Amino acid sequence: MNGKGVVVLAAGGTGGHMFPAEALARALLSRGRTVALMTDSRGEAFGQRLPGVALHRVRAARIGGGLLRKALGLAELALGTLEAGRRLRALVPSAVVGFGGYPSVPTMLAATRQKLPTVIHEQNALLGRANRLLAPRVRRIATSFAEVAGVRPTDRPRIVETGNPVRPAVAALRGAPYVVSRGDEPFELLVLGGSQGAHVLSEVVPAALAHLETTLKRRLRLSQQARPEDLEAVRAAYAASGIATELRPFFEDVPERLVRAQLAITRAGASTVAELAVLGRPAILVPYLYAADDHQTSNARALEAAGAAWVMPQAQFTAEALAARLTALMKAPESLAEAAKRALALGRPDAAERLADLVLGEARQ
Repeated sequence: MNGKGVVVLAAGGTGGHMFPAEALARALLSRGRTVALMTDSRGEAFGQRLPGVALHRVRAARIGGGLLRKALGLAELALGTLEAGRRLRALVPSAVVGFGGYPSVPTMLAATRQKLPTVIHEQNALLGRANRLLAPRVRRIATSFAEVAGVRPTDRPRIVETGNPVRPAVAALRGAPYVVSRGDEPFELLVLGGSQGAHVLSEVVPAALAHLETTLKRRLRLSQQARPEDLEAVRAAYAASGIATELRPFFEDVPERLVRAQLAITRAGASTVAELAVLGRPAILVPYLYAADDHQTSNARALEAAGAAWVMPQAQFTAEALAARLTALMKAPESLAEAAKRALALGRPDAAERLADLVLGEARQ
């Protein structure tokens, strides 16, 4: 290996896997490297955002459920691994990088069988199932957190903490100062539900804010993402409470809203917690109850342990409990400022470059 060949990325499925793959691709392209992506059908939009990246479809399937589904999944995995092996032999890559999720498995298995330089990247504080399978086989394990659960002791020496790459729009706002809201000053609250499970936030947050003291309600400047089917009910609830609100199904300017916010209420997906840390903003984290292996709770607890956030498990996320927590935080602005400072210390705005350094270093070995 001379380290000059194409770098192959293996990713697909959700944005949590695709965003860091896209960030690494941009970093490699900026260094003059050739990049290819092996993905499933859901990864095709990647090529529209990065036209310089060649796309290769590879078979992949989940392995689970009943005996028939397991058998079909294993057969699809075997076929996908053979297919990926043929493509890798044609591409002759200098390194292969996997980003977790079942679409990455065939390509990474084929790469390890061909003894190519391999790296996997784990976005969460708990090693995902696909990466658990691959970890003993690859050369390096890049992590987003300093401590990652689910890693075998024998695999730990190969861990390198790179951080989780964030969108360029987020990294560009790193260093924007946190504005402390004291006394009667406006208090910006941002509520983001994520791509899944936002309904509970649409139910609980309006009810909680209705419980606040009048003086606190007057201070609130609220931005909230809500599902289209929830918008009417949420808007009516806030109108009844007299709270200034901006509601939308999706905000195009989330980075700017995070920078302005004194506090966020969010899920705890890998991309969300990475952005909170890079920008240095405190949050109340409500982990998505049905995330695989409950990995969002692991992410949330990592921020809480660092003093950067407060975790409210969904079972305890009631209007009364949230109202009490918000009241305490709005009346203690210095505690929010300290959490913002601690979140900022966790941020890795250069994660994509650090990951690129690791991958190219392995390619040169």
